[in-house]
Amino acid sequence: MNRPDPATDPCSLARGLAEVGDWWSLMIIREAMYGTRRFSDFQSHLGVARNILTDRLNKLVGNDILRKVDVGERGTRFEYRLTDKGRDLFVVLTALRQWADKWVFNDLPPLQLIDRQNGNPVQRVQVLDSNGNPIKLHQVTIAEAFINPQ
Repeated sequence: MNRPDPATDPCSLARGLAEVGDWWSLMIIREAMYGTRRFSDFQSHLGVARNILTDRLNKLVGNDILRKVDVGERGTRFEYRLTDKGRDLFVVLTALRQWADKWVFNDLPPLQLIDRQNGNPVQRVQVLDSNGNPIKLHQVTIAEAFINPQ
């Protein structure tokens, strides 16, 4: 069975996963959020093969999640920097990290995200209703227009 074309899928989750959904891409985005910018640094921090790293960086640049910047040091050198679209993945990666901390990371203490201004741990990501109150899965539904498109 072939996977549907994400470009024609009306589900934004399917389209989002098509842009960033593989393990290496998410790890590259994580490293970029930590401040990694150079190809060699991504490679050494992640232990990824050059061809895989090149492919994923090109995909992330092509999807406007990273931008490739010529820094002009010692010949042509490039850095990869998060775009606004890439920085918006911070909440997604934080939610995934918090989920893994709860359900997957049983043997070692997880890394904590700390607020630089006050030194406190970052609070859990929550889905909020229109009044700003936490809302649970059983309290939501998909919009009728999505269920029965005209």
